[in-house]
Amino acid sequence: MPPISISIGGTGSPAQVIDAVKILLLLTVLSLVPAILILMTSFTRIVIVLSLLRSALGTHQAPPNQVLVGLALFLTVFIMAPVYERINQEAIRPYLANQITRQEAQVRGLRPLKEFMLRQVREKDLALFVNLAHLPQPVNKEELPLRVIIPAFLISELKTAFAMGFLLYLPFLVIDMVVASVLMSMGMFMLPPVMISLPFKLLLFVLVDGWYLVVKSLVESFH
Repeated sequence: MPPISISIGGTGSPAQVIDAVKILLLLTVLSLVPAILILMTSFTRIVIVLSLLRSALGTHQAPPNQVLVGLALFLTVFIMAPVYERINQEAIRPYLANQITRQEAQVRGLRPLKEFMLRQVREKDLALFVNLAHLPQPVNKEELPLRVIIPAFLISELKTAFAMGFLLYLPFLVIDMVVASVLMSMGMFMLPPVMISLPFKLLLFVLVDGWYLVVKSLVESFH
């Protein structure tokens, strides 16, 4: 193997310092990508709703987890695209052009994310974490720190996701109850109702174009 050497020393060139800072910043952002994806985007709501939909259908591993997570990921990219574009225009490009400092780039980059989360969060959840943090009452929500906005956004997303999942469950629950009642009236106690109701649930879901309606509802719920 060829020899590999790593050396650490000083430099008198500002350009080299800037390049090193850019690499450090890039590595920092990459290490935070999973947390940003889960905690500060639409990913949480989407993946929970899709998981509850699969449970309501009773198909167990169809679609598989990889497909659900992949669909949730691409829907998250689609929904968050305007936010990412604002971050790129207002923070990343000016910083790479050495027009603003790193601290200013961080403030500008977080602003679109905060605005996105504040549009989805409930006032009740925000008030809860403001009180738990013993913060003074803010003049406007944009002044709140991320340590208050992120947990409030998460519990708001969980509530919304479970509410949407409940509505998805209702029609399939009705089918299960009808099939179970018919089987009991016919005396077929040993036949699992799930085996009979599953084809009817799949047929209903296909006839109403279920994936179209679910994805449409998920995307529109963020506007």
